[in-house]
Amino acid sequence: MSERILITGAAGGIGTLVRPRLRKQGRTLRLLDITRPAPPEASEDVEIVEGSVTDADTMALACEDVDAILHLAGHSRENSWAETLSVNIDGTRTVLEAARKSEVPRVLLASSNHAAGFRPVSETATLAADSAPRPDTYYGVSKAAVEALGSLYHSRFGMDVICLRIGSCFEEVHDERGLGLWLSPDDAARLFEACLSCRSPGYRVIWGVSANTRRPVPLDEAEALGYRPQDDAEVFASQVTPGTDHDLLGGPFTTAPLGAPN
Repeated sequence: MSERILITGAAGGIGTLVRPRLRKQGRTLRLLDITRPAPPEASEDVEIVEGSVTDADTMALACEDVDAILHLAGHSRENSWAETLSVNIDGTRTVLEAARKSEVPRVLLASSNHAAGFRPVSETATLAADSAPRPDTYYGVSKAAVEALGSLYHSRFGMDVICLRIGSCFEEVHDERGLGLWLSPDDAARLFEACLSCRSPGYRVIWGVSANTRRPVPLDEAEALGYRPQDDAEVFASQVTPGTDHDLLGGPFTTAPLGAPN
């Protein structure tokens, strides 16, 4: 059985990390970004679309004959309100609208822990991912809006939409906060595969982190979809310099200047 998966933001950090991990016999990866992704290797079945998620014509083309969308595109940190609104919020609406018109049945939306950044860590161990957002930045607001848009398109049009409140996805852990919120690239691929293959999820919001010893959020909702994380950030504990204790889930984002690119 063949399938075509559209990955927006495919040349970005997470897109680059998971691209080789999402290769699969019978699967075509359609890669969209404003920066041209790396050329395909001989063993890859990929299609490349250059353009922005803010452009309706580009998205209409990108969504043709697509079975699912992994929407990773957008500013991944704090930025001006105008940029955040244009790319993260309106860009996501453009993606969902193109998906609707092309009858794409499933969309995975990259949300963030920063949609709930002002939640006290003392409360998050059992906090449902779909609890009311408490954003810590304009970036966090945009991710809360992404989740709301996903809910709207599910409720209005029956689209399966899964919003993933991702912690931090890198090859290695760079700071003490990451020991709890790390999503390894391998686990990211496992999480995406679970979301792509589960039957009739409807609308879901789930936490996206690895099986970290210091994990501050639950994985019940992701595991209910078939996610089985295998990595633990504790292997990096001896390499990480002790940092400032953060009482809030968003850590330093909760005090960063609003609208200041970083």
